[in-house]
Amino acid sequence: MRRSALFSVVVILGLLPPSSVSQQAGVTREGNRFVRDFHGNAPPSRRLRINAHGPVTVHAGIAPSLQYSVRLSVQARTENEARRVLQQYSIHQESRGDTLVLTAPPGPVISTVFVKAPRLEHVVVSTSDGAVEATGVEGPVEIDTGGGEIAADRIRGDCKLVTGAGDIRVGTCGSLQCSSGAGKILVGTIQGSAVMETFGGDITVTEVAGPLRADTGGGAIHISKAGAAVNVTTGGGQIIVERAGGIVTARNMAGPVKVGAAAGVQCESASGGINVSNITGAMNVSTSLGNIMASLLSGKLFAESFLATGNGDITVFIPSNVGVNIRAQNDLADTTRRIAVEFPGVRVRRQGRLIVAEGPVNGGGPLLQISATVGTIFIRKQQ
Repeated sequence: MRRSALFSVVVILGLLPPSSVSQQAGVTREGNRFVRDFHGNAPPSRRLRINAHGPVTVHAGIAPSLQYSVRLSVQARTENEARRVLQQYSIHQESRGDTLVLTAPPGPVISTVFVKAPRLEHVVVSTSDGAVEATGVEGPVEIDTGGGEIAADRIRGDCKLVTGAGDIRVGTCGSLQCSSGAGKILVGTIQGSAVMETFGGDITVTEVAGPLRADTGGGAIHISKAGAAVNVTTGGGQIIVERAGGIVTARNMAGPVKVGAAAGVQCESASGGINVSNITGAMNVSTSLGNIMASLLSGKLFAESFLATGNGDITVFIPSNVGVNIRAQNDLADTTRRIAVEFPGVRVRRQGRLIVAEGPVNGGGPLLQISATVGTIFIRKQQ
């Protein structure tokens, strides 16, 4: 945070000619710190790059020119000492074609930097410390902070967002790639693909048009809608995928998995139940400990599938217009009632220590294999 101030000073002084820099009320005291505010303007540029050491806020598309407001604060014994400290900083400003580059060195001051700009087609912010916010950019946005929350909204291009520690919040953008060392990820609407990862924290997504990948070292994952394939992994926490246009691949080390609708599922849980419904493709579902509930989608094609639990019940709902061949096995069953079937074509019998069930459902079709070690298998008609 101390280097934030440096950034502030740099921005104001480097961007603007001396005549365009105004100092408001000199240095004032607030608590145990001395404060100075700066305001300035600069000619607009299509692209903006900021190398900073503190919080940065960029709002594009809301001003006729580049406008900066910077508040610096420093701890000092006297006002004169504070003035001497604040006068030591400068910013490196460089124009590279249509790109304005601002670089601020580190320092003992704390700063808050606020930027308003006209149309911006590309924004890059790199800061060693502090929260970063960007809105209204017409093209790509790249943000990298050593620590702090990142917020981005109304971005027409792709976003690449990285924070060492802090939440990531995204409203709308093109494609998204984001990573946090520790923090939640909350995403609104993504027009392209999305890759999200955090070493600890929940991931919540409203809608992604393209393929989606979400990984968390520990936390819940909730995907409301994805237009293509979904690949999600958590070290512990609930996984919910309400609707996916492609195959859902889910891995959970400790927690349940629920898929509301998908073109197929591949789900694994080390400890937790799995519930999949409205599945039109292959199902490969397994859990070491927990129940499995699977519901096929009426009138849709089905593919060869496998359901297995080490300890728990398995329930499958099959609509009347979907044909499958059943091959079910219960390893440690004490009675044939451990496999309950509502379809007369499926025969249940004892085979040594096993209870098995085989036969066609609704005229037969792709093979559905079901395996349980401890628990009951239910094969039911979908109402």
